[in-house]
Amino acid sequence: MRRLFLFMLVAAVLGAGVFWSVTRPDPLPADHFAGLTGDAVRGGSVFHATGCASCHAAPGAVGEAKLVLAGGQAFPSDFGTFLAPNISTDPAQGIGNWSLPDLANAIQRGISPGGAHYYPALPYWSYARMQPQDVVDLYAFLQTLPADATPSQPHQVGFPFSIRRLVGGWKVLNTDRDFVLQGDLTEAETRGRYIAEAMAHCGECHTPRNALGGLDTSRWMAGAPNPSGRGTIPNITPAKLDWSEGEIVQYLTSGFTPDYDSAGGHMVAVIENMALLPESDRAAVAAYLKKLPAVE
Repeated sequence: MRRLFLFMLVAAVLGAGVFWSVTRPDPLPADHFAGLTGDAVRGGSVFHATGCASCHAAPGAVGEAKLVLAGGQAFPSDFGTFLAPNISTDPAQGIGNWSLPDLANAIQRGISPGGAHYYPALPYWSYARMQPQDVVDLYAFLQTLPADATPSQPHQVGFPFSIRRLVGGWKVLNTDRDFVLQGDLTEAETRGRYIAEAMAHCGECHTPRNALGGLDTSRWMAGAPNPSGRGTIPNITPAKLDWSEGEIVQYLTSGFTPDYDSAGGHMVAVIENMALLPESDRAAVAAYLKKLPAVE
């Protein structure tokens, strides 16, 4: 019995050590942004494409108020309800004191400045594909936005999901920084892939998830249950989305479908953001969607 106890103790210690090593944060290299300078004007386009205000503006904010990133919007899920934090330039309640690496590690690695794992309610799985220059430009633009002293609210997540270290294990199992759509792509399709899979993170809503909440890339963009519990997010592969590229561009510009219906829910904010991008970007997204494999 004594030998069995010692064996179990050693195994437990070794297992804990392996777990601690595997789940440790994996920040970006220190020289990742070496030689790059941010441009706030270009960063504005990145800001709209990435949809920062759609999640981090205060609930009900419209117009210029959406640039005050006070947080507070609630996002329900099977694992609990996540509350968007304040990411305004307030130095105490927001991210006003964050460095460029702090921001980059948050949105591309899911790591806080203090080294804790962020929950994947922040779509760092997608943002990880962003080019370094776009991240630098986004940082420059965020510095121009107003400060707000509204405190961030804690997430409503119960045990065991409240253990942040477990998110490190989730990242090992579910994070893939490669683009999903592969093969020979035109320049427009490549640009559309970058917008849809990286910045606009379309797959985060339109792709079903596995039991652990990771994206099921075998059914990429094939639709998914609405996390709110009301309805479903539609399949936007060619199996279901039979609109022409021009009709997709029009939808992403105006919010109106070819049969004169209109966008609803969170898609309203997505279209508001898309409409602020050059039409060539919306056309690129349309070309990308037509290129996707059809998934029934």
